[in-house]
Amino acid sequence: MSMTFDDLFLAPHLLRALAEEGYSSPTPIQARSIPMLLEGRDLLGMAQTGTGKTAAFALPLLHRLAATPRPAPRNGARVLVLAPTRELVSQIADGFESFGRHAKPSVTTIFGGVSPFHQIKALENGVDIIVAAPGRLLDLIDQGLCDLSQLEALVLDEADQMLDMGFAKPIERIVATLPKDRHTLLFSATMPKSITALAESLLRDPAKVEIAPPSTTVDRIEQSVMFLNAADKKAALLALLQTPGMGQAVVFTLQKNIANDVCAFITEAGMTAEALHGNKSQGQRERALEAFRSGTAQVLVATDIAARGIDVDTVTHVFNHDLPSLPESYVHRIGRTGRAGRNGFAVTLCDAEQRAWLHDVEREIGRTLTVQDDHPWHSEDARNSKMRAPVLGGGPVKQIKPQKIRERKIWTEEEKLAARQAAKAR
Repeated sequence: MSMTFDDLFLAPHLLRALAEEGYSSPTPIQARSIPMLLEGRDLLGMAQTGTGKTAAFALPLLHRLAATPRPAPRNGARVLVLAPTRELVSQIADGFESFGRHAKPSVTTIFGGVSPFHQIKALENGVDIIVAAPGRLLDLIDQGLCDLSQLEALVLDEADQMLDMGFAKPIERIVATLPKDRHTLLFSATMPKSITALAESLLRDPAKVEIAPPSTTVDRIEQSVMFLNAADKKAALLALLQTPGMGQAVVFTLQKNIANDVCAFITEAGMTAEALHGNKSQGQRERALEAFRSGTAQVLVATDIAARGIDVDTVTHVFNHDLPSLPESYVHRIGRTGRAGRNGFAVTLCDAEQRAWLHDVEREIGRTLTVQDDHPWHSEDARNSKMRAPVLGGGPVKQIKPQKIRERKIWTEEEKLAARQAAKAR
């Protein structure tokens, strides 16, 4: 007999909310994490995107808040969740509010790109739960507008992406303001050495839950690659999007201007599309996501800012118009499909310059992507290319001589740093 949420001994009001949402059985990360978190154990959770991590920490924390009712500290909170992007912050906050609807805990979001006025006002009387991006939260702490000295629980979600985006120092400074006697949870999709070091510094005798090895991809996602010339990418993408039976799709590009260009091309062809990237205001980003979630927009064209912030179960396809310069980002991109037990499809469009990046991706995920060559844009030159596009930092792409590429076996630290800076800029 399969486990149900009733078997986890959660508070009745949480079980009621889960039933109203149509959830009866916990996912593996939830089934293994929730009992240990209810016991008060620190936890290091390893799970690929789309496996239900938000509920894995939100449900036991909401249970704890209800079981130990007390006023939230002024200018502070009882629970803090740190996440890398505005989209993910909003998604997590929505999860807390949805699961806690019958107890009505106070939840506020804190992130940049918007006026801090309402965030400051929400903090004045204290809130039960803050969900925040590190940068803006640290600004409020430095101004004396947020005091987390009475915090009870800390969650770091998508910790690897936060470090990739350059948030190591802000996280360190935020943690320095927290009480040492706290409940700490760290969730990550990958486990590089930096995350291991962070976990060792934050967690006390943690329980460890690993649902899938680092950088593995969801089994239900059918992955393939099309080799073609860069000039043919938009035409090939449009043909794929117009395939009969196509549901909603996310298209990933490497740069913001490319996202705008691709979105305009799709719209001119008669499909509904929205662009999502760092140059959009918070209001524009929220409207784009809402249009996509509601189904008003068939296609969302995004940079890697959205790789972990889109939780839409109806996404059937992910298309990589461009390969990511950081191979681990591929895993998070394609995790936008194949969610909630559904099948998904991920198609990568690879030109000659990005051929070496595809090799990096295949090495990262431990498999070779299926080649689609029965299409009018197939290019053997792209398939056999030895070029490597440099990490983009805003300038033009320059080709690197093939003989140098053959000698390069791993990324240098300088390349990794440049990639992280470029990702942060996007």
